[in-house]
Amino acid sequence: MERNLMKGNEALAEAAIRAGCKGFFGYPITPQTEISAYMAKRMPKVGGVFLQAESEIAAINMVYGCASSGVRCMTSSSSPGISLKSEGVSYMAGSDLPCVIVNVMRGGPGLGGIQPSQSDYWQATRALGHGDFQILVFAPSSVQEMADYMGKAFDLSDKYRMPAMILADGLLGQMMEPVTFGSEEIHTPDPALKPWATNGHGNKRKHNIVNSLYLQAEELENLVVERFKRYEIVKSEVHEAECYRTDDAEIVVAAYGSVARLAKAAVDLAREAGIKAGLVRPITLWPFPVQEVKDACRNAKRVLCVEMSMGQMIEDVKLALDCRVPVDFYGRTGGVIPKPSAILEQIKILNEKGAE
Repeated sequence: MERNLMKGNEALAEAAIRAGCKGFFGYPITPQTEISAYMAKRMPKVGGVFLQAESEIAAINMVYGCASSGVRCMTSSSSPGISLKSEGVSYMAGSDLPCVIVNVMRGGPGLGGIQPSQSDYWQATRALGHGDFQILVFAPSSVQEMADYMGKAFDLSDKYRMPAMILADGLLGQMMEPVTFGSEEIHTPDPALKPWATNGHGNKRKHNIVNSLYLQAEELENLVVERFKRYEIVKSEVHEAECYRTDDAEIVVAAYGSVARLAKAAVDLAREAGIKAGLVRPITLWPFPVQEVKDACRNAKRVLCVEMSMGQMIEDVKLALDCRVPVDFYGRTGGVIPKPSAILEQIKILNEKGAE
């Protein structure tokens, strides 16, 4: 086992290479530029391709072409860059192509700032491009998880033939922590064995065409309906969350990504103050871990959703709980990071309300 002190962005890039990524196409933007820099240095040494495109739009369409051949490939960007890539992501979803997209979020809207944010939750889980489609979304909360979920993202993207996203933020991308990479050999799918790929048929199979344009309304409807049937399978098989001190929790904090680390510290402080607090941390943001959130809040009198935004995941938390438990919100935005002490104060307020 290899143990290294790495930035989150670098750990994520190294994990992608170890997961069999052979094509990286991107464009620099803070706070994720280290991913591109790392890939530029490492990809040629492992027989891969690194290409800095002339724009984010060009980059995602290069991913489209590479994915069409069955090769594992990825792109990375930060919030406004992901918006530019959204049309290409929709084309890939409409063509049932696997790929991994990394979003190291920054403040917005617009150019915003370069500080951490979580205000792209809606974009990732609801509207990353036009049309009826979804993508897999994973939210790591440590440098180790930045590495671990990269392999999962590639594997599940291949399995379900749909794009996957690692949704991180500038705090996770820039912080340094120890990270362990497994020593076992990783077996990645052979592109030649993917029956849908456009990688040469040798007159042994039909000619494959990768396309998202269907001019007959009924044909397109049938394809979309079939895709959504597959999404239901994904929902039943992919859902993950961490529950912390929730067995008897009367106040449950819901948070994801880097904010969950701060919330966990606040929960410990609340326990020291005699408050029965706990934490539920969604790891898959789509599919959302509905049952895990319900189980974590089974004894809750109140739920506090904490985000680095004006409140986006809170809607999924309320839906998961069928609005049977009051869900309050505390958030900071624009790149401001909430402090554990401020989260603790909110927990104390809700505990007093719960006792009324």
